Amino acid sequence: MYHRTMSRPPDAAALLRSVGLMADGPAVWGRTVPAQGPGVFVIEMPEPRATAPIELTRVGKWIERVDGLLLDGQRPSSRALAGRLASFWLPSETILYVGATDASIGRRVTAIARTELGDRRPHSGAHWLKTLRSLDGIRVWWTLTDAPEEYEDALLAAFAAAVPATDLAALPDREVILPWANLRRPTGERKSTGLTGSLLADPDAPAPAKPTFVVQVPDGDADGANGEPPAPKARAATTRTPRTTPTPRARPGAAGTAATGAPAAAPVVAAEALTADGAERLRAELDELTTVRRREVIARIRTAKEHGDLKENSDYHAAREEQSFLEGRVQAIEARLRSAVIVDAPVAGSTVGLGSVVSLDDDGEAVTYTIVGADESDPKSGRISSSSPVGRALIGHDAGDEVVVQTPAGERHYTILEIG
Repeated sequence: MYHRTMSRPPDAAALLRSVGLMADGPAVWGRTVPAQGPGVFVIEMPEPRATAPIELTRVGKWIERVDGLLLDGQRPSSRALAGRLASFWLPSETILYVGATDASIGRRVTAIARTELGDRRPHSGAHWLKTLRSLDGIRVWWTLTDAPEEYEDALLAAFAAAVPATDLAALPDREVILPWANLRRPTGERKSTGLTGSLLADPDAPAPAKPTFVVQVPDGDADGANGEPPAPKARAATTRTPRTTPTPRARPGAAGTAATGAPAAAPVVAAEALTADGAERLRAELDELTTVRRREVIARIRTAKEHGDLKENSDYHAAREEQSFLEGRVQAIEARLRSAVIVDAPVAGSTVGLGSVVSLDDDGEAVTYTIVGADESDPKSGRISSSSPVGRALIGHDAGDEVVVQTPAGERHYTILEIG
């Protein structure tokens, strides 16, 4: 393994040897790589360059060609985009990209070389290379292996460990250290480049389904699957005094009231809606994942690598699977927070809405539920989703209303006692 104390970072052949692989090559960029099996490959320059040789004209054409390309959420100028790319340049490094394929290395490298800047096909990996003024002198080294993804991860880790401290200090993102043209690790972590929509839409991708809102729960749904509170336990028949409840106020068209005869559609709560408390819970989970759990998993991977033989290393594979799950959860939370519409809890006494604390009479029992977004649902703690049968039925109602809910377990009757 290479360390930052080295006088010079490793070249491609040395990087491959550092993880126990025998380097093959090199092949000149643009010519056929004679490797037809699965494995890993490294693209490198003949010598380091102090600044990124980015061609401004190519960057401008990229922006013109891809309408959805944004930098920090805005359409960038050529100079702004070129400047952002250049900020990730590593002056001491010759290695530009580390790749892997479980098919043919030769075909993968050819596909990358033939893909126009902004296109997804034949293969958009290393597309930042197409912004450089010239690819003359660039070469490809490779190794055939039946464990390409594992060795790709090991190569990227070895590369990051060898980056000089002076190069690291200048990077905008010092958490995900990758060769210049790599944008993500095989486990999902991405550089924080600020770029989005840098590739054209895939014409063969299925169109996203239009959002639909369902009020009536299908009979096949499992009780509790959508965040509704559990059905009350069966009680022995007893004689009891009829309860005194507030007189239901019949309102024309009110969803779920007895006065309508049949429940009408409840007011729709936007799928992006999130309570302030729910957003804070997600931020806390995200902080735990990124500052504690991520470091623990990385340490486990590092320890497992020291045992050697990545292909048969069960500890390494288990740690990698945990890392993949963790990074998937991180991306899901980040996406949820980006799209979230934070909804303030309704004031006491108003109609039921997202964030309301609702006291109900449930067949003689007093229960209290908090109406939350789907991400926040925890029925055992009294937090029910606004998209659950009970939550959907309660939305928009006042204190005193009687609400009838059709669930897979049968018809449920509630009377709203108080809204907090």
